[in-house]
Amino acid sequence: MRAPFAAMTIGLMAAAPAWAGDLTVSLHTPAGMPASEAVVMVTPEQGGPKGPIKFPWAYRMAQRNMTFVPFVLVVPVGAEVAFPNLDPILHHVYSFSPAKPFELKLYGKDETRSVRFDKPGVIAVGCNIHDDMTGYVRVVDTPFAGKTGADGELTITGLPAGPAKVTIWHPYLKAPRGETTRAIVAPATGTLRLAVTLDLRPAPMKHGGY
Repeated sequence: MRAPFAAMTIGLMAAAPAWAGDLTVSLHTPAGMPASEAVVMVTPEQGGPKGPIKFPWAYRMAQRNMTFVPFVLVVPVGAEVAFPNLDPILHHVYSFSPAKPFELKLYGKDETRSVRFDKPGVIAVGCNIHDDMTGYVRVVDTPFAGKTGADGELTITGLPAGPAKVTIWHPYLKAPRGETTRAIVAPATGTLRLAVTLDLRPAPMKHGGY
């Protein structure tokens, strides 16, 4: 089943350049399984459009059923992310990640705390009470970014024609910093397809429950 279109196709809020094409990235494991929750970031050699970066999805990571939802959230530099607690228990959300260490001390059901992320990077999020709870915020400084859906695909639209670097990150990728890169030449029109195999570690076992 394909993921919702809004989560799969990422375009700019402004008009695309006169010469711009699309990139569809298809990610799978060596066993042929789709690699969902992978963040794709494209950096054109000639640079991107100026001005604040905005994405169409909510900058929000909820605590629901003792799980961070979504598991991976992509936001631009400067975004303020809400962390609502939708569980009938207390949570204590924190991160020790160098890009943004923070601590949201105990708060309960239907309460929300927020954090502003002012530097690009990976922020691993946890709960100080429930060790099984893990999520990731990927802060990006390019408007050409998003994450793969359940079928392992993502389409990024409106890329300036010419050379660009594609960076793919996944929390379980067996690679330095969890990243791999590819060089592409974005087309002036039409769609370029890029297929990449990702060697992923198994997800940790969860032992949670109220």
